[in-house]
Amino acid sequence: MPCASISRRRLRRTDSIPFGMSEQKSSGLLEPARANCLQNLLRNINYTDKMNKIETHDVNFWYGDFHALKGISMNIEEKSVVAFIGPSGCGKSTFLRLLNRMNDLIPGTRLEGKIQIDGQDIYAKGVQVDELRKNVGMVFQRPNPFPKSIFENVAYGLRVNGVKDESFIRQRVEETLKGAALWDEVKDKLKVSAYALSGGQQQRLCIARAMAVSPSVLLMDEPASALDPISTAKVEELIHELKNDYTIVIVTHNMQQAARVSDRTAFFYMGNMVEIGDTKDIFTNPTKLETQNYITGRFG
Repeated sequence: MPCASISRRRLRRTDSIPFGMSEQKSSGLLEPARANCLQNLLRNINYTDKMNKIETHDVNFWYGDFHALKGISMNIEEKSVVAFIGPSGCGKSTFLRLLNRMNDLIPGTRLEGKIQIDGQDIYAKGVQVDELRKNVGMVFQRPNPFPKSIFENVAYGLRVNGVKDESFIRQRVEETLKGAALWDEVKDKLKVSAYALSGGQQQRLCIARAMAVSPSVLLMDEPASALDPISTAKVEELIHELKNDYTIVIVTHNMQQAARVSDRTAFFYMGNMVEIGDTKDIFTNPTKLETQNYITGRFG
């Protein structure tokens, strides 16, 4: 195997070292070219139990002349929850929307850098944005059900993507409503308008609608900010359950919520990602003074 092809490959702990190194005799010496190749490989191996789902490299973003995001690089592991925190206007929602190209809809914007999902550059020429958004679902700050029945809200994404098998649609609607912890509350009123649901139920319906087209990533922009405490708790419980199947990125102003639901937390300030780390470390032992000042309430 050529050295270049594996020099930055990510290995799991159960993977074997290439080149048959486990079979080398202790008394033998490697030929120089092979030894150099192995040395480079070992330098670049990153042992991990999870693969990166999302990788961003030196991302800069402008609204016209306003430099909204400045050199942001981060990795987000698959089937994990990452929270973005920071004061209003710091860039966290802007960055979130870059992950499914929602900012494409805003005229006069400009992006530099690279954003990859499953190793694919989502801003490369030829990328089908509709296909991207099927894989990267979005849940907004306020519940936004369609003026349709509960059933048709969930079925909508399937229908617009050409699914005509009514049996499959019914099955998928039930599966996703169960996945969103809403089925038992609505199973007897699927033909009722979604507007008849409470705010918390509407938000879980929107989560089910996003899930229906089988994404692998769910983006949530302050999904509980407009909800009462009981509904907020249900959404947080749902996030815990969903991370078994989805990679979830959540923007929140509620630091207690970030601490409860996320595995890792990134702190944004004035367009910069100040730091990212395990949530426990960010809230108990941050490495940056700005992060400490924010989480202790000195600003923001």
